[in-house]
Amino acid sequence: MSGVGGWTGRSASALQSALRLSNEKFAEKLGIGARTVASWHQKPDLRPQSEMQQVLDTAYERASDAERARFAELTGGGLAAHTRPDTKEADRRLAADPHIGAALEWLDQHAYRSPGAARRAVAAQAARVDAQEAYARATRRAWVDQRAVTDALAEYYGRRHGDHGLYAGSCGDQAVNTSVLTCADWLDLACELRPPHDGLTIASARPDPREVLDEHATKAAVNRLAETVAMNTRLMNAPLYRLLSTDISERHLGGTFGVDHFVHYALTMDLLEGELLDALAAGDTTSLPLRDRYLPDIGAVLDVGGRLCAGGALALTAIARPADPYRGEADYVLLVQERSGHVLNATRRLAVIPKGFHQPLTDVRRETQIGATLRREMEEELFGRPDADNTVADTLTADPMHPTRLTEPMRWLLAEPGRLRMECTGFGLNLVSGNYEFASLIVIDDEEFWARYGGVVEANWESATLRQYSTTDAELVTELLGDVAWSNEGLFAMTQGLRRLAGIGGERVKLPAIEWEIGQ
Repeated sequence: MSGVGGWTGRSASALQSALRLSNEKFAEKLGIGARTVASWHQKPDLRPQSEMQQVLDTAYERASDAERARFAELTGGGLAAHTRPDTKEADRRLAADPHIGAALEWLDQHAYRSPGAARRAVAAQAARVDAQEAYARATRRAWVDQRAVTDALAEYYGRRHGDHGLYAGSCGDQAVNTSVLTCADWLDLACELRPPHDGLTIASARPDPREVLDEHATKAAVNRLAETVAMNTRLMNAPLYRLLSTDISERHLGGTFGVDHFVHYALTMDLLEGELLDALAAGDTTSLPLRDRYLPDIGAVLDVGGRLCAGGALALTAIARPADPYRGEADYVLLVQERSGHVLNATRRLAVIPKGFHQPLTDVRRETQIGATLRREMEEELFGRPDADNTVADTLTADPMHPTRLTEPMRWLLAEPGRLRMECTGFGLNLVSGNYEFASLIVIDDEEFWARYGGVVEANWESATLRQYSTTDAELVTELLGDVAWSNEGLFAMTQGLRRLAGIGGERVKLPAIEWEIGQ
């Protein structure tokens, strides 16, 4: 969910006072640096960027009634002044934002007959957006747990279709169920993410022009764009890889990609998750018209070449640590994130890290490798490289992953063979939005890395929190797998990653047996 562009340094400081927190504690609560909080005191008219607006919105939403009352006294009117959509900002974005312009043009081409019709429809709807209701809807969606999503999709599609079925499993006595459709040939791949094993290729770089929106799909797309501009949500029309075919087996990733644009996904397939969560929050899943249109049955799910099938790569990261007199025996530290409220999917859910859309930055052919996306996501999500993130700004660097541009931790990992192990552990199609998911495992076996760089591993804006677990702590890891806050793809990657790590990690891994089954 978005920020609204209304927070200033002065109102952010007022929220801090209302919560009665020091600079350090307020920064910790927001998941930002204390220097940023201090800058709001020094520059009261400073207007934070959109992602920071969203962080502040979330902090206000979670405040108690008493804290909100104090905030109202300090600001002379409460949050209403800060959450009312800014019509001038909405008009500006409709007129000048090239990414919004691309979305409007896409709507005109696929739903309207005359240029400019989408702009007029979105402008009219944006003026009717109720900010408070938008925030309330986001909160209701966050309260829907992973098991409810899985059960609803199992009821809609069934749990098995021939050789394919919903991924399930167990860790000791802890059951795992997900909405990821997979098969035996797509699991336990142990596929190194480097050529020739990572062998996905590009078939065409031309977007597919076939999408034609009916009245209901058009209205849903207009509403999505209207809320985007009214609430000042960031939208970047980056290219992304759409899956056209698969040839996946043990130790081999094969198949083909095409290239599409993000606005196509944002205005079609990405709407399915929100529709489902709203229905679950309301307690009635009998009417899912967008799902009926875009992803009506398992046949449509598996026909990746006949629909828009976007997706990504996500990996369980395991870093070796030496024995420690306080922490205990040698282990791997496992990194798990709670996704922030500002990301497009898996909002406020648990997920492995890194996690990102599979998309090219500058080299459409070379970057089809899943390993290319994961290395880039490591730079962005773990080592703090903002220029590797094309959701923040357009990429202008010819080779963002050139050795001279890498962070020091990544340069160290790539300096010698064997320091960085990356494998795909499983593949599936997530019934939530039909996305493809390449579940992977990143292992750093050299204990020197944690000694050198453990203190600089830091999640970016996409994470609300970053947690660590030990592979020798069977009780907490097993409990973690039962948490209903997981995203489905995150739980899939976590379970498959732990299963593989147990096989290669030796004495560092002391977990119960992890098993999988399909369609149970």
